[in-house]
Amino acid sequence: MSEYKTDIDIAREVTGEHINVIGAKLNIRKEDLVPFGHDKAKIAWNAIDRAQKNKDGKLILVTAVTPTPAGEGKTTTSVGLTDGLNKIGKQTTVCLREPSLGPCFGMKGGAAGGGYAQVIPMEDINLHFTGDFHAITSAHSLLSAMIDNHIYWGNANNIDSRKV
Repeated sequence: MSEYKTDIDIAREVTGEHINVIGAKLNIRKEDLVPFGHDKAKIAWNAIDRAQKNKDGKLILVTAVTPTPAGEGKTTTSVGLTDGLNKIGKQTTVCLREPSLGPCFGMKGGAAGGGYAQVIPMEDINLHFTGDFHAITSAHSLLSAMIDNHIYWGNANNIDSRKV
């Protein structure tokens, strides 16, 4: 057996904190959290408006990284950077986009980071998260069906299906 733990082994050893505890550490009011279970939340706009008044705030963007052969990329870098800054006493958090489904089908690295720089629960993050992707894909499917139907029934708006 390998002397190194797998990402999933590390993730299963950890008990996540309740989202209200995490929010309190970041000075986010409980009423400003829109929870999705016990470990995820969106933040209400009024909290974002208040945060913009903080002149000491800084923003670090991790926008492009060529992953290592082991798969460390943008998410691992972002989570590791956040952990490191918190370790030295800086109040930090990370905002990650909802990942594509590539990791679920073995097409790319896990979108939850890796090793000790990962986000849990990885299953939720990789598959459904807060439900935004489902809403987007449903809207996309509806629009596609409406355009197909419009073209089929005469295309009164002269939609060029090659350019849609």
